[in-house]
Amino acid sequence: MSEEAQFDAIIIGGGPAGAACAYTLAKAGKEVLVIERADTPGAKNVTGGRLYTYALEILEEGLSQEAALERKVTHEQIMMLSGDRSISVDYHNPAFNTAGQPPMSYTVLRAVFDEWLAGKAEEMGAMLVCGIMVDDLIEQDGKIVGVLAGEDEMYADIVIAADGVNSFMAQKAGLIADIKQETVGVGVKEVIELPADTIQQRFNIKEGEGAARMLLGCTEGIHGGGFLYTNKDSISLGAVFMPEGLADKKKSVHEMFQELKMHPSIYPLIEGGETVEYAAHLVSEAGFRGIPQKLYRDGFLMIGDAAGFVINTGYSIRGIDLAILSGIAAARAVIGAENAAAAGARYVTELENIKLLPIMKAVDGYFDLLETPFIYDKVPNLAIDVFDSLFTVHGDVPEKMSKNIMKLIKTNGLSIWQFIKLGIKGVRSI
Repeated sequence: MSEEAQFDAIIIGGGPAGAACAYTLAKAGKEVLVIERADTPGAKNVTGGRLYTYALEILEEGLSQEAALERKVTHEQIMMLSGDRSISVDYHNPAFNTAGQPPMSYTVLRAVFDEWLAGKAEEMGAMLVCGIMVDDLIEQDGKIVGVLAGEDEMYADIVIAADGVNSFMAQKAGLIADIKQETVGVGVKEVIELPADTIQQRFNIKEGEGAARMLLGCTEGIHGGGFLYTNKDSISLGAVFMPEGLADKKKSVHEMFQELKMHPSIYPLIEGGETVEYAAHLVSEAGFRGIPQKLYRDGFLMIGDAAGFVINTGYSIRGIDLAILSGIAAARAVIGAENAAAAGARYVTELENIKLLPIMKAVDGYFDLLETPFIYDKVPNLAIDVFDSLFTVHGDVPEKMSKNIMKLIKTNGLSIWQFIKLGIKGVRSI
């Protein structure tokens, strides 16, 4: 391809960020090339599997009504595990799914959703090529002007990296260094097929409805947690562990995950199912603090996971919606800028306008809260011990509840002072 036959934009990665960016650019009449290294968009992507629909509505009003989605989330659940015991909290709010407007969120399967969204970008006029690995960036006079894939050179006014966590393209552009182990977790996920009516019966949900469950206390004290999402005909079950903690435990991710699957409160939900997908992935855990100091240089932008746009508050995980927002913001910056050199600064402005950066900054304090080691084992143990004492009847005169709780706090190796400090940290976090 000659330099004269260049594109307005080349996007590396066909996930939600890249596809949303391509959709917006192509809709504005830009010549866009999306390069995806997998055989189809989503084939190599791993996410727990939840999308907040507001992002699709910003991309195009009404788009969530035709999207390739699974079940609308009607039950928000938190489960604490300790040994073979568990506590579950199930929150239901009909207002999340008010008639006449899109449900607040859906579960998704990335292989299905990503291919659909990339297809919508193609409908707008974007060119999508799959099975191609971008090897390097082409730089001229300090500006990124294209990409190199094998022996093929492709040129564009701007190159946009949407190649995920630990973006190789962002590293080659000199915007990020090698990823630090304390900033990412190792996520593993299985998709387990089950009949739709079995899923509905086991989770006490209606047809088309779904549950999103966060799991705490399933990592043997390692910083991390689990998740479970109900799809139309399958369940997405996964867990995230910090690498350093796994090394200290001398256990593999697979071993830890198998133990989670066999837990008495988890196994009955997946019993009889067939595993149809197993994948692992690095997950950004640093939130707002994990965003690179600079998201652009002349001729180059970073979006989605490549830019660290992921939120983990402990009770919810957000990534796909933020990826879509970042893709839209990048496209708006390119469309509105006088030239490629001006697109970078405008991109940061657009991230503010679309509220992505303010959203991440608002929950930045959760990072400190989640850095508290004992919330991953001692807190779930204590909570379950308290419930155990509430529901245990043995014929003896029960102790005063306050005295019993104090005894259980001590038994679990905790102190009131630790809870006071945790409370202060929690207040500061929110």
